[in-house]
Amino acid sequence: MAGMDRAEQVAQLIEPSLAAMGYRLVQVRLMGGQHRPTLQVMAERAADGSMGVQDCADVSRAVSAILDVEDPLPSAYVLEVSSPGIDRPLLRLEDFARFAGHEARIETRQPIEGRKRFRGQILGVDEGAVRLRLAAGEKTPDGAGDCAIPFAAVEKAKLVLTDALIAASLKRKG
Repeated sequence: MAGMDRAEQVAQLIEPSLAAMGYRLVQVRLMGGQHRPTLQVMAERAADGSMGVQDCADVSRAVSAILDVEDPLPSAYVLEVSSPGIDRPLLRLEDFARFAGHEARIETRQPIEGRKRFRGQILGVDEGAVRLRLAAGEKTPDGAGDCAIPFAAVEKAKLVLTDALIAASLKRKG
Protein backbone atom coordinates (compact mmCIF):
# COMPACT_ATOMS: atom_id res chain seq x y z
CA MET A 1 0.00 0.00 0.00
CA ALA A 2 3.00 2.26 -0.42
CA GLY A 3 2.26 5.46 -2.30
CA MET A 4 -1.36 5.64 -1.15
CA ASP A 5 -2.66 8.22 1.24
CA ARG A 6 -4.22 7.01 4.49
CA ALA A 7 -7.81 7.44 3.28
CA GLU A 8 -7.05 5.26 0.24
CA GLN A 9 -5.45 2.65 2.52
CA VAL A 10 -8.54 2.59 4.73
CA ALA A 11 -10.82 2.32 1.68
CA GLN A 12 -8.83 -0.63 0.37
CA LEU A 13 -9.01 -2.34 3.76
CA ILE A 14 -12.75 -1.93 4.35
CA GLU A 15 -14.27 -2.09 0.86
CA PRO A 16 -14.28 -5.92 0.51
CA SER A 17 -16.02 -6.40 3.87
CA LEU A 18 -18.61 -3.72 3.14
CA ALA A 19 -19.30 -5.27 -0.26
CA ALA A 20 -19.77 -8.67 1.40
CA MET A 21 -22.29 -7.03 3.76
CA GLY A 22 -24.21 -5.61 0.78
CA TYR A 23 -22.90 -2.03 0.91
CA ARG A 24 -21.14 0.12 -1.66
CA LEU A 25 -18.32 2.28 -0.33
CA VAL A 26 -18.84 5.80 -1.65
CA GLN A 27 -15.97 7.75 -0.10
CA VAL A 28 -13.40 7.72 2.69
CA ARG A 29 -11.96 11.01 3.89
CA LEU A 30 -9.55 11.81 6.70
CA MET A 31 -10.23 15.33 7.94
CA GLY A 32 -8.89 17.55 10.66
CA GLY A 33 -5.56 17.91 12.35
CA GLN A 34 -2.96 15.50 13.59
CA HIS A 35 -4.25 15.46 17.17
CA ARG A 36 -7.60 13.65 16.69
CA PRO A 37 -8.67 13.56 13.04
CA THR A 38 -12.10 12.46 11.83
CA LEU A 39 -12.30 9.46 9.54
CA GLN A 40 -15.42 9.90 7.43
CA VAL A 41 -16.81 6.82 5.72
CA MET A 42 -19.72 7.29 3.29
CA ALA A 43 -21.54 4.16 2.22
CA GLU A 44 -24.89 3.05 0.85
CA ARG A 45 -26.77 -0.18 0.26
CA ALA A 46 -25.62 -1.63 -3.04
CA ALA A 47 -29.13 -2.82 -3.88
CA ASP A 48 -31.00 0.48 -3.69
CA GLY A 49 -28.65 3.28 -2.59
CA SER A 50 -30.39 3.74 0.74
CA MET A 51 -28.63 4.08 4.09
CA GLY A 52 -30.53 4.23 7.37
CA VAL A 53 -29.40 4.68 10.95
CA GLN A 54 -29.13 0.93 11.53
CA ASP A 55 -27.06 0.60 8.34
CA CYS A 56 -24.68 3.28 9.65
CA ALA A 57 -24.38 1.41 12.95
CA ASP A 58 -23.69 -1.90 11.18
CA VAL A 59 -21.05 -0.33 8.92
CA SER A 60 -19.49 1.48 11.88
CA ARG A 61 -19.11 -1.77 13.85
CA ALA A 62 -17.58 -3.57 10.86
CA VAL A 63 -15.18 -0.73 10.02
CA SER A 64 -14.14 -0.36 13.68
CA ALA A 65 -13.33 -4.07 13.91
CA ILE A 66 -11.24 -4.00 10.74
CA LEU A 67 -9.36 -0.86 11.75
CA ASP A 68 -8.72 -2.19 15.26
CA VAL A 69 -6.94 -5.18 13.73
CA GLU A 70 -5.19 -3.47 10.79
CA ASP A 71 -4.39 -0.19 12.63
CA PRO A 72 -3.67 1.95 9.51
CA LEU A 73 -3.88 5.29 11.33
CA PRO A 74 -0.98 6.44 13.52
CA SER A 75 -3.12 8.20 16.15
CA ALA A 76 -6.56 8.17 17.74
CA TYR A 77 -9.37 9.26 15.44
CA VAL A 78 -13.12 9.82 15.43
CA LEU A 79 -15.03 7.47 13.11
CA GLU A 80 -18.01 9.01 11.33
CA VAL A 81 -20.19 6.79 9.15
CA SER A 82 -22.89 8.36 7.00
CA SER A 83 -24.91 8.11 3.85
CA PRO A 84 -23.71 10.19 0.91
CA GLY A 85 -26.93 12.24 1.12
CA ILE A 86 -29.25 13.27 -1.67
CA ASP A 87 -26.80 15.81 -3.11
CA ARG A 88 -24.05 13.22 -3.04
CA PRO A 89 -20.54 13.42 -4.44
CA LEU A 90 -20.00 11.82 -7.84
CA LEU A 91 -16.71 9.96 -7.61
CA ARG A 92 -16.78 7.24 -10.25
CA LEU A 93 -17.70 7.26 -13.91
CA GLU A 94 -20.51 4.83 -13.08
CA ASP A 95 -21.98 7.47 -10.70
CA PHE A 96 -22.48 9.81 -13.65
CA ALA A 97 -24.17 7.05 -15.65
CA ARG A 98 -26.37 6.12 -12.67
CA PHE A 99 -27.53 9.70 -12.13
CA ALA A 100 -28.03 10.65 -15.79
CA GLY A 101 -30.92 13.08 -16.07
CA HIS A 102 -30.05 14.88 -12.85
CA GLU A 103 -28.22 18.17 -12.38
CA ALA A 104 -24.60 18.25 -11.24
CA ARG A 105 -21.80 20.68 -10.47
CA ILE A 106 -18.40 19.68 -11.78
CA GLU A 107 -14.98 21.26 -11.21
CA THR A 108 -12.04 20.23 -13.36
CA ARG A 109 -8.30 20.14 -12.65
CA GLN A 110 -7.52 22.27 -15.70
CA PRO A 111 -9.68 24.45 -17.94
CA ILE A 112 -11.81 22.67 -20.52
CA GLU A 113 -13.29 24.79 -23.27
CA GLY A 114 -12.04 27.84 -21.34
CA ARG A 115 -13.52 27.04 -17.94
CA LYS A 116 -13.07 24.87 -14.84
CA ARG A 117 -16.61 24.99 -13.38
CA PHE A 118 -19.64 23.44 -15.02
CA ARG A 119 -23.26 23.04 -14.00
CA GLY A 120 -25.91 21.21 -15.93
CA GLN A 121 -27.90 18.07 -16.57
CA ILE A 122 -25.93 14.83 -16.80
CA LEU A 123 -26.65 13.30 -20.20
CA GLY A 124 -24.58 10.19 -19.51
CA VAL A 125 -21.09 8.93 -20.16
CA ASP A 126 -19.38 8.21 -23.43
CA GLU A 127 -15.84 6.87 -23.99
CA GLY A 128 -14.52 7.97 -20.60
CA ALA A 129 -16.17 11.40 -20.66
CA VAL A 130 -19.12 12.87 -18.81
CA ARG A 131 -21.67 14.40 -21.17
CA LEU A 132 -23.36 17.46 -19.72
CA ARG A 133 -26.12 19.78 -20.97
CA LEU A 134 -25.11 23.11 -19.50
CA ALA A 135 -27.58 25.06 -17.39
CA ALA A 136 -29.37 28.02 -18.97
CA GLY A 137 -26.98 30.89 -19.53
CA GLU A 138 -23.91 28.63 -19.28
CA LYS A 139 -22.56 28.12 -22.76
CA THR A 140 -19.17 27.01 -23.97
CA PRO A 141 -17.06 29.56 -25.91
CA ASP A 142 -18.36 28.14 -29.20
CA GLY A 143 -21.96 28.68 -28.02
CA ALA A 144 -22.75 25.00 -27.55
CA GLY A 145 -25.10 23.97 -24.77
CA ASP A 146 -23.66 20.46 -24.42
CA CYS A 147 -20.12 19.48 -23.57
CA ALA A 148 -18.02 16.41 -22.86
CA ILE A 149 -15.74 16.51 -19.83
CA PRO A 150 -13.04 13.83 -19.69
CA PHE A 151 -13.57 11.92 -16.44
CA ALA A 152 -9.82 12.00 -15.77
CA ALA A 153 -10.04 15.82 -15.65
CA VAL A 154 -12.78 15.90 -12.97
CA GLU A 155 -11.45 17.29 -9.68
CA LYS A 156 -14.76 17.11 -7.82
CA ALA A 157 -18.41 16.72 -8.66
CA LYS A 158 -21.69 16.44 -6.84
CA LEU A 159 -25.38 16.32 -7.53
CA VAL A 160 -27.35 19.53 -7.17
CA LEU A 161 -30.35 19.35 -4.84
CA THR A 162 -33.39 19.84 -7.08
CA ASP A 163 -37.07 18.94 -6.86
CA ALA A 164 -36.49 16.21 -9.46
CA LEU A 165 -33.67 14.69 -7.40
CA ILE A 166 -35.79 14.74 -4.23
CA ALA A 167 -38.70 13.12 -6.09
CA ALA A 168 -36.41 10.40 -7.48
CA SER A 169 -34.99 9.77 -4.02
CA LEU A 170 -38.47 9.45 -2.49
CA LYS A 171 -39.54 7.12 -5.30
CA ARG A 172 -36.54 4.82 -4.61
CA LYS A 173 -37.41 4.70 -0.92
CA GLY A 174 -41.15 4.19 -1.48
